Amino acid sequence: MDTGQKISAIKGGEFIIKDSRVEEVFTPEDFNEEQLMIRDMVNDFVDNEIEPHIQEIEKQKDGIVPKILDKAAELGLLGTHMPAEYGGMEMDTNTNTLINVTIGRGGSAIVSFAAHTGIGMLPLLYFGTEAQKKKYLPKLITGELKAAYCLTEPTSGSDALAAKTTAVLSEDGQHWILNGQKMWITNAGFADLFTVFAKVDGEKFTGFLVERGAEGLTFGAEEEKMGIKGSSTRQVFFDNVKIPKENVLGEIGKGHLIAFNVLNIGRLKLGQLTLSGAIRSHSLSAQYANERVQFGVPIASFGAIQYKLAEQAIRNFASESANFRISNMLQLMEHELKEQGMSYAEAKRVAAEEYAIECSIIKVYASEALDYVVDETVQIHGGIGYSEEFPAARAYRDARINRIFEGTNEINRLLMVDMLLKRAMKGKLDIVGPAWEVQKELASMPAFDTPQGTFGQERKALKNFKKLILMVAGAAAKKQMDKELNLEHEQEILMNVADMMILTFIAESTLLRVEKLAATGKGKQPQDVYDAVLKALFYDYNDAMAKIARDAVASFNEGDLLKTFLMGVKRYTKYPTVNIKEMRRKVAKAVIEANGYPF
Repeated sequence: MDTGQKISAIKGGEFIIKDSRVEEVFTPEDFNEEQLMIRDMVNDFVDNEIEPHIQEIEKQKDGIVPKILDKAAELGLLGTHMPAEYGGMEMDTNTNTLINVTIGRGGSAIVSFAAHTGIGMLPLLYFGTEAQKKKYLPKLITGELKAAYCLTEPTSGSDALAAKTTAVLSEDGQHWILNGQKMWITNAGFADLFTVFAKVDGEKFTGFLVERGAEGLTFGAEEEKMGIKGSSTRQVFFDNVKIPKENVLGEIGKGHLIAFNVLNIGRLKLGQLTLSGAIRSHSLSAQYANERVQFGVPIASFGAIQYKLAEQAIRNFASESANFRISNMLQLMEHELKEQGMSYAEAKRVAAEEYAIECSIIKVYASEALDYVVDETVQIHGGIGYSEEFPAARAYRDARINRIFEGTNEINRLLMVDMLLKRAMKGKLDIVGPAWEVQKELASMPAFDTPQGTFGQERKALKNFKKLILMVAGAAAKKQMDKELNLEHEQEILMNVADMMILTFIAESTLLRVEKLAATGKGKQPQDVYDAVLKALFYDYNDAMAKIARDAVASFNEGDLLKTFLMGVKRYTKYPTVNIKEMRRKVAKAVIEANGYPF
């Protein structure tokens, strides 16, 4: 499905130095009729195949989750992102995003779905030989085979390349022999095909395809987890496991390319799935707040509850806006790459690699937004929110893993800054020029121009947010070049820069969506509700950016230089004061009337 857009794709990380346009974004209000029909089908699947069986899923009773995957396969949902030549439906990226932000409300059963369709299938799609793809992909799409991904070990988590599992070639040169163990492996209890990472001759990190039933392949007991109890999680052991030599995945010694590229899409998908869970949890909050009567009135009429309902909605709207913006970035680039002659699979891999920064941003933001939403859902429910008889408690438990999945949020924050600086050093992004312009601007008198247009204040604030990033990152980079600072040992500063990057990208995504709604009139709510979301978000982010930037510059500057930077922080955080209470009440009113997420 073509969105009809003919906009050139921007570079990954370029949002920091380039103003994005409304025409570049895709929003949920842009779905066509076919996409809406797919959404309805996915909603029916969750309503009929998952929701009635939550208790059995939580207990992993009678192999129910593999059966749910089989049902998903019957609807084509295991292959919507796969090439038609292997039996897939080859749907575009925005449609696949819609599927994920719809199906994600299905709870822990969807963890298994995501592991199968994402980290389970994508390594094969991206790096498999044609023979490997023909052998396995059609059966993974139909659900005849289930997939798992074996990367983490007891001594290697975030430091994946420190793996100790080994692979050596047999004396006759016909087989690889694997020894070692993996842990926290989703779908291990029922998977038929495992992507396993091991070191050839103890040093060359390499991917392998291992089939269930291989002699020497054994499994630990199901892990007793805090949440996502319906997903199978086990240790996997390799004791002289012999696999055919043709089951090497990709090149020997290039396993890191598989691991890192697949994680990019894993982070993107996680952002989509956590958004889905957050919207569902928010709707539970609204429904309970409308039903629960205290002191003779529904608790939804209380200002303290309205604050929570509004803030849940604002964070979900922002997450939704950013998710579909990134989705369209990938779709535009994939389209360009395919026009240049790349295959469907290669275009998807290269586009995901290009937007690795944005994938990390949405993984971090959406998972932390979900945590806020589920926490406040429990609080709005009060005592029964703490009871396992009601869904609020399960949502709270299930949410916590997402800040650990696909690289911890701390690792992702460090990665996004590292990737930005590396892109700058390789000449892929001109960060130095814009950073130098900011430094020169700090030495000049500020302009007293009045922002023009309906969203003039937000546009100006967004430009200033970007200048703050360049100011802090540029100053820190210069200190490092002058050997006055070693950023490898200053993770706090890197985290500060990452947080500013996240807030800026999310703010811009929200602004672009609200601007587009103002231009098209496609919103479900009156425009003033969207404007209230935008103003509340910018008002809060302005203060957050000021604090983060102050914390950063004060950690590696002093004296007159510190004073200069602090003046810069003040100069670039001048978003006007708004009646934040009324902004949130306006949003809360829309939530209460919709009895759920109103957008």
